[in-house]
Amino acid sequence: MAFFIVVPKLPAAAMALYPFILIKKATYKEDRVLVNHEKIHFRQQLELLILFFYLLYLGFYLFNLLRYKKHALAYSQIPFEKEAYQKELDMNYLKNRTFCFWISFL
Repeated sequence: MAFFIVVPKLPAAAMALYPFILIKKATYKEDRVLVNHEKIHFRQQLELLILFFYLLYLGFYLFNLLRYKKHALAYSQIPFEKEAYQKELDMNYLKNRTFCFWISFL
């Protein structure tokens, strides 16, 4: 999977905007776990034809924000994030990942 790492000013440590991984600090380029987390988001984005991923991501976040009233909790309950955080330490995860596995986190 081809990707580009870019270092703009960000409010978060990293962000996946296919085909770019945006990271807050250049030193994060070497963080294999962080990069793997973002690559998991790439796969999710491709499965949902990119646009639908962003629409669902925003929808889940807004629903969770209304439900929990706290940004951190709303963010952590997004199914895409749940999958990425749970699997980010497994560097072979994407080789064996089931299609649309994020659905199991609904």
